[in-house]
Amino acid sequence: MRIGIEAQRIFRKKKHGMDIVILEVLKQLQTFKTPHDFYVYAQPDEDQNALKDSERLQVRLNGPSIYPVWEQSKLPYMGRQDNIDLLHCTSNTAPIKKFCPLVITIHDIIYLEKWMITQGSWYQRFGNLYRRWNVPKVAKMADIIITVSNYEKQRIEEALNLPGERVRTVYNACGTHFKPIKDKILLENFRTEMGLPEKFLLFLGNTDPKKNLPNVMRALWLLKSRNQLNHKIVMPDFGKSELQNLLTSLGATSLIDDIKLTGYIHNSRLPLLYNLSDLFLYPSLRESFGIPIIEAMACGVPVITSNTSAMPEVAGSGALLIDPSDPGQIADMVNAILSDNQMRMKSIDYGIRRAAQFSWNETAKQVLEIYNELL
Repeated sequence: MRIGIEAQRIFRKKKHGMDIVILEVLKQLQTFKTPHDFYVYAQPDEDQNALKDSERLQVRLNGPSIYPVWEQSKLPYMGRQDNIDLLHCTSNTAPIKKFCPLVITIHDIIYLEKWMITQGSWYQRFGNLYRRWNVPKVAKMADIIITVSNYEKQRIEEALNLPGERVRTVYNACGTHFKPIKDKILLENFRTEMGLPEKFLLFLGNTDPKKNLPNVMRALWLLKSRNQLNHKIVMPDFGKSELQNLLTSLGATSLIDDIKLTGYIHNSRLPLLYNLSDLFLYPSLRESFGIPIIEAMACGVPVITSNTSAMPEVAGSGALLIDPSDPGQIADMVNAILSDNQMRMKSIDYGIRRAAQFSWNETAKQVLEIYNELL
């Protein structure tokens, strides 16, 4: 049978969550013995080598075009041309005219929540507007919806009034390259190349409101005012002017001296960054999964994350959980884990064991079972 898989942004240079998920699933699908032919639909972009070793995948490129236009016109056109028997849309949205059995991965429905309507940049607002228009429509006609946690499954069923049997939880994972790195020369060369400090906390912050950047900065400012901030803070993929504006509004301007902005770091090099850090901060306001939680755990780094949404489900019962709306609680946990070596080692050991419970091979296996069920 012919299975079409939408992966429209898989070739962009700066990949994030959804792009990484489908890239890893595609790599694993090729390892299974199956009679199916896989057609991958994407837009051309800078990273054309993303699927360079994927001989069993037939890649169809069409574009460039803005997201909604590509999805509503070019994707159905390519799918019909290839006579596909099933279409899997992997990035929350789908064509509103169904032309074959349809599987949709809805990673989250945060964009349907009222607090998100006026949040974020103009680009993020445009994307959320499109999702608010599209997702309720396509979710009703999808044969099966895949989501990434039991928390999000419940949210989708309630918000979109869907029967539970049509919404399936398939957990994300992290790549096998996320692991403790013993090569000190490799690590130090990366530190030198990136200009990283000797001791630092890692925070993967960006402009997405759910990442809780203001409260993280408030917590770090509180630590600094208590003379408890003995580490620098490394923040990839964030602009200096945006950060300075935020710190000015918080009355914490001098905190900029404690922060190292690295720019975007490719997923293949993230394990080096995790391994060099002393602590990973991930106190998001809302997540449907939170892949960086298990990436950091797999690398042997203590992780502080939130007690809300799907994060306790992913991080597990032994995780360091805080209230993300309370900067004081975040600050207290950071100070505790950095000043108590026994607590730190316990967290590292737990995290490595927890991360080992997730694998992309198992994720892809469950996705393939859903394809087979429909076909």
